[in-house]
Amino acid sequence: MKIAVCIKQVPTREWQPRLTDDRAWIREQDVSYEMNEPDAYALEEALRLREKHGGEVVVCSAGPARVQTVVREALARGADRALHVEDDRLGAADAFVTAGALAAAMGGESFELVLTGLQSDDQGQAQMGVVLAERLGMPHSTIIMEVAVDAAAGRVRVKRELEGGWFQWMALPLPALLTIQSGINQLRYATLKGIMSAKKKEIRKVAMPDGLVPVQQVVALAQPSRSKQTHMIEGPPADAARELVRRLREEARVL
Repeated sequence: MKIAVCIKQVPTREWQPRLTDDRAWIREQDVSYEMNEPDAYALEEALRLREKHGGEVVVCSAGPARVQTVVREALARGADRALHVEDDRLGAADAFVTAGALAAAMGGESFELVLTGLQSDDQGQAQMGVVLAERLGMPHSTIIMEVAVDAAAGRVRVKRELEGGWFQWMALPLPALLTIQSGINQLRYATLKGIMSAKKKEIRKVAMPDGLVPVQQVVALAQPSRSKQTHMIEGPPADAARELVRRLREEARVL
């Protein structure tokens, strides 16, 4: 099988965001980066499918030159080669632009299966995989917890996570795109041999296609504020208890 895995470089979780002067984005010079966690699970699933069915795993990423750090990490974990759409504008691009850039790079590769993480740890919109599927003209399914490929029949059977602890099994024809949920498998880490071999693997740079116009614009960002308020509930214990439950359900929305 020829499998593509889309990965993104995101700020590390321990980093405290610092905003630019116009408050439209983060100060990238102060950031340390890592591989997006859901994408790491997508990569692991692709490597397991290759081990079972043969073929190759191609890592695809879009972003500035710094993205090659996580691309090399993916190659060290076992991916065969990589495509990198390199452009500084992609560091803060919306899902529409990112998907368009990746689709242009991936269009001539004839992938049988494309895997992405469910969402990114920074923007968390869960849109890019679905938009990319539409760009590539592929059927897609989201929030995937299990993947079973029937190459002979030309289809893939997947288990989707729904709300309330429910799951759904469905089948899609190949080629298809799946967005992978974190926790679908146990991640492997790069070995010393993998790190050394990654230096020799191909990373093909692809130019940003013309004509991609963002459909979303970040107007302003703000760091979460912390505040405390105390509300005294008066009245008999039974009435106070009912009022407390009402507030927890309707105002705090924790019930």
